[in-house]
Amino acid sequence: MTARPLTTIGFDADDTLWQNEHYYRLTEEHFSSLLADFADGAKISERLLEAEKRNLAHYGFGIKGFTLSMIETAIEITEGKVPSSVISKILDTGRDLLSHPVETLPHVRETLETLAGKYLLVLITKGDLFDQERKLAQSGLGDFFDAVEIVSDKTAVTYRRIFSKVGDGPERAMMVGNSLKSDIVPAIAAGSYGVFVPHELTWVLERVEEPKDAPRFRKIDHLGELHGLIDGLH
Repeated sequence: MTARPLTTIGFDADDTLWQNEHYYRLTEEHFSSLLADFADGAKISERLLEAEKRNLAHYGFGIKGFTLSMIETAIEITEGKVPSSVISKILDTGRDLLSHPVETLPHVRETLETLAGKYLLVLITKGDLFDQERKLAQSGLGDFFDAVEIVSDKTAVTYRRIFSKVGDGPERAMMVGNSLKSDIVPAIAAGSYGVFVPHELTWVLERVEEPKDAPRFRKIDHLGELHGLIDGLH
C-alpha cells in the first residue's frame, strides 16, 4: 500500500487565519500623526522601519517590539525632545493593538473544519507568546489544531523539527501562509509543500520573490481553494 503523500498541514496565523497587518498600518498612520510637527509621514515610516530591522534581533517579532521601535523612532526624530504625552500615546496604541478583537479571514473556519480529522493540523506562528495565545483563543479556532507552535523565527530547521515531531516528517507535510519569506521558502527548503495565500497587505520585511520553479510550490487565491489543491496531490 502506497503511503499518503500528505499527512500534516501547518498554518500560519497572522494574515493567513486572521487580520493583522491592517491594524499595524493604522497604528503607524496614527504614530506618524503624533510626530507630524517634526517630520513628514514618509520620513517617519522610513525611520520606523530602520528601527524595526535593528530591533528584531533584540525584541523579536510582535507588538511589543513594534511599540518599542515606535518609541525609539520618536526619540530619534525629535532629537530627544519628544513630549512625554506623545510617549504615553504611543504606549496606548501598543496596548490597543494587544487587545484588538480578532477578525478571521474568509474561508478559514470551513477549511479547517473540512481538513480536521483527515490530517494533523499544526498552527505555526511567530511573535509574542501571550499575544498569539490571546488571538488563537479569541478566534475560536483552537480546537481544530492538533498542535500549536509559537516560534521566534521560521527557518528550514524550524519546519523540519516541527513536522518531524508532530507528523511524519517534512516530506509529508505542507505549510500554508501569506509570507513567502517565513512560510513558503523555508518550508520548501525543509522538503515540504509550500502553499502561498497572498494577503493584500504584507510587511515589507516579509517580501521575497516567489519560488516558481520549486516543484513543491503552490499558490492559491484564498483558503477556500486549499482542499481542492490537496485532493490533487493524492
